[in-house]
Amino acid sequence: MVTPRDAATVMLVRDMPDLHVFMLRRSLNADFVGGAHVFPGGGVDADDRLAEIEARAPGRSDADASRLLGVPSGGLGFWVAAIRESFEEAGVLMARPRASGGPVDLADPEAAARFARARDALNARRLRFVDFLADEDLVLDVTSLHVFSHWITPAGMPRRYDTWFFVAEAPEGHAYLHDDFETIESAWIRPADAIARSRRGEVELIFPTFKNLEALTRFDTAAGLVEYARDATDVAATQPRIVRDASGTRLLLPGDDGYDDATDPADGSVDPRQIADALTSAPRESTG
Repeated sequence: MVTPRDAATVMLVRDMPDLHVFMLRRSLNADFVGGAHVFPGGGVDADDRLAEIEARAPGRSDADASRLLGVPSGGLGFWVAAIRESFEEAGVLMARPRASGGPVDLADPEAAARFARARDALNARRLRFVDFLADEDLVLDVTSLHVFSHWITPAGMPRRYDTWFFVAEAPEGHAYLHDDFETIESAWIRPADAIARSRRGEVELIFPTFKNLEALTRFDTAAGLVEYARDATDVAATQPRIVRDASGTRLLLPGDDGYDDATDPADGSVDPRQIADALTSAPRESTG
């Protein structure tokens, strides 16, 4: 069976004045979910689990992070990847100067330009995140990210991910802008509006994104959402199952009729292009 790659995603939220979440549109040429609207995130890299990184993550050790996620080790890497990808894809850096302990101040034009150059270098793979943190003597604000959900790509897909979704209150004074490479659009949006636009066929949302947006609609404020996530424990993994029968191709969730009896497709036997309606967000509104 294809082993899912570890990945992390962060839902950055703020009140405008009601709850909004920051979303990006992936490049149409992306290898994975090209054109879809997503939250900042991506795969966990080996460097995200370096000892030098853990030394720059006060308030959460790898042992504590791994215990929270229920993994033997390497749990802190999910937090690090979420922070790194947020900076690379959206220009949002959840970190603090070690000396001052305060938030990164990008109001200074010189600092803003320096961090923009570092972001470009990270995206071009000319700079390692661990070296960037050392150069600027930054510590990661890992305690600002809270676990919200855990999704695993269905079996049968040629590319699979084991993704932890985090929530964090959006820090002020950062770019909140797509990188024009992996992502080509960006916007703040009410979760309910994103769902409505998806149902009208105006935006594409893959299934986990859609379901997390649905979950966000239960909250009125960013503070209420973060308080809920901060107190959450034992977040269960959700792994949909792909079912193909006379009625077509469907995704079943744990608890759905037939989920426990479904047989997983063989590795790589599912072509994402052939099951786009099942993998994207939801049935479209009827136009008839």
